[in-house]
Amino acid sequence: MPTQPDTPLARLSREQLPEHMRDAWDQALQLHGDATFVEVFGHAPHVYDWYLEEYYRKLFYSGRIERSVVELVRLRLANVHGCAFCNRSDTLAALAGGVPQAKIDALADYEAGPFTDREKAALALADVMVLTNTRGHITPDLYKRLRAYYSDGELVELGVIMAVLCGMAKMVFAFDLVEKMDSCPYLPPGGR
Repeated sequence: MPTQPDTPLARLSREQLPEHMRDAWDQALQLHGDATFVEVFGHAPHVYDWYLEEYYRKLFYSGRIERSVVELVRLRLANVHGCAFCNRSDTLAALAGGVPQAKIDALADYEAGPFTDREKAALALADVMVLTNTRGHITPDLYKRLRAYYSDGELVELGVIMAVLCGMAKMVFAFDLVEKMDSCPYLPPGGR
């Protein structure tokens, strides 16, 4: 059974949140049964706004790298990190972005799955970037594979997209803001 968040930070009620964050609170409660992430970010709405506007709107969803690729790498990272909260949200976003359920279901073994070679290369990069790969490094072979499908500029962009996702994963796990799967390597001390 997934572990519910137990953050040491104060949670703001829906009524205490800035008005523009209340819809996010409603959506989080409906989808996850928990709105800890939004309640805590209500203390720093400018950070919340930066994350949504600057990171997601201007980088993640910029269109410079097709949505299916960024959705797949985000979901791959969430799967490996064991974030139940992220997996639910990211699966819905991937489906909305045109990623077929068959690809979502095949992420655990993407090399054998129904992915394009371009998608497989990006997913291999995600495996280098994932938090659990502390010695992750782009080898000459991986770079050659990636360069068959991505320019160096696109690789920098993909790297930053994944770095922010991984950094946010570490933050939400360290602050215990999201529901984690039993497979999550970042469960709080004492497990449940």
